[in-house]
Amino acid sequence: MSSNFDLNVRPDFDPIISEIAQYVSTYQINSDLALSTARNCLIDTIGCGLLALQFPACTKMLGPIVKDTYVPDGVRVPGTDYKLDPVKGAFDIGCMVRWLDYNDTWLAAEWGHPSDNLGAILSICDFISQQNIANDKEPLLMRTVLESMVMAHEIQGILALENSFNKVGLDHVVLVKVASTAVVTKLLGGTLNQIKDAVSQAWVDGQSLRTYRHAPNAGSRKSWAAGDATSRAVRLALITMSGEMGYPGVLSAPLWGFEDVSFGGKKIALPQPLDTYVMENILFKISFPAEFHAQTAVEAAVILHRLIKDKIDEINSIEITTHESAIRIISKVGELNNPADRDHCLQYMVAIALLKGNLTAEDYEDKVANDKNIDILREKMIIKEDKRYSKEYLEPDKRSIANKIQIHFKDGSSTEEVEVEYPIGHKRRREEGIPILEKKFKENIDITYEKEISKKIYRLCMDQEMLEQTSVVDFQKLFSKKT
Repeated sequence: MSSNFDLNVRPDFDPIISEIAQYVSTYQINSDLALSTARNCLIDTIGCGLLALQFPACTKMLGPIVKDTYVPDGVRVPGTDYKLDPVKGAFDIGCMVRWLDYNDTWLAAEWGHPSDNLGAILSICDFISQQNIANDKEPLLMRTVLESMVMAHEIQGILALENSFNKVGLDHVVLVKVASTAVVTKLLGGTLNQIKDAVSQAWVDGQSLRTYRHAPNAGSRKSWAAGDATSRAVRLALITMSGEMGYPGVLSAPLWGFEDVSFGGKKIALPQPLDTYVMENILFKISFPAEFHAQTAVEAAVILHRLIKDKIDEINSIEITTHESAIRIISKVGELNNPADRDHCLQYMVAIALLKGNLTAEDYEDKVANDKNIDILREKMIIKEDKRYSKEYLEPDKRSIANKIQIHFKDGSSTEEVEVEYPIGHKRRREEGIPILEKKFKENIDITYEKEISKKIYRLCMDQEMLEQTSVVDFQKLFSKKT
């Protein structure tokens, strides 16, 4: 008998897929810390999305694919009057909340922004709630949104702990797609097996390359990649709920599985049980819209600004000591071609902070970038790695994101070394950071809504119990902007 054949015995689902599905299906969120942090994450994420609406490069991506399309029970996009199908709704919400790279971050072997999942979660919760009302059922409550955020954060963040997708050239939004697909399928009423089927579909997809995040090809796709991932997650969940089958060996299948095709033959690891760890330890971007590996560098540069603001011409060199991930991801020289290029350049962000004593989203635009002093300072920067920084970046009880800056002048003198190991958005600085995060949210709603609406939104979002008991429909109506 010929042995030239495949043994066609369908395997059990890969253990990681089963573990994700079991978690989403059965885990009860009882951590007050996780839920209160989820509320802070929600307001910060939506606030950053509202700020992004000030930028035409973002708003041109939003709205129905076919102009003036009417969608029954359409998903509302905060800060707009759009009512979209849930797939495009997820894209738009995911796009606007990620556009300015100014809200939460998770750093490990892989990095990313678990709040990206809000695009899928808020879209599908709004859609389900409106359908429920149309069928004389109760809408979902915002408590469900917060619980779903905790779960999506956990899936994405724990998968990121030891699996470096960036090292094989894949973008971290693969984890957004996986996490969102799992949670959205549960929200749609999916069974344990349907959640497994849907998650397998997310892995079997071709995954985004990191090309658009790195020199010399950095570009604005990095700002809508999360919206793309969340919209795909919603689509895959809906397909699965229509009865479509899954692919149980999608990760481990020899030759044809994700691990062999896209992960260099390495096994995907889920190194600790899924609970509420990620949300409780999430990092917030509070002070600066800067790629997170640069947050502490910008903070240090702001401190140095007052010492060097009148001595720019006297600077001989700027020594930046950082960690390996920052060097690999955001250290670059040469021409910067667009805002997306600039906000992923360590040297550019530090130069702006040294010159201005601050860093805002507008500082990545061409008008600011034309200042010749920025490139003069960039050329004087020396980037060095501190092995301790790189080690403590990965330690679970520290997860520092350290940077140190010292400026040397032409006369041989130097500034002090300014070292910042934990950014203000780190869990170790929560008490200091949350009031500033709330102020940031208030400013973003104030530029979007009339005074009374802004007050109403702020009052609701500061009250944990009131927010949790608010229906998703009422929440979305409050954030919708009438024309």
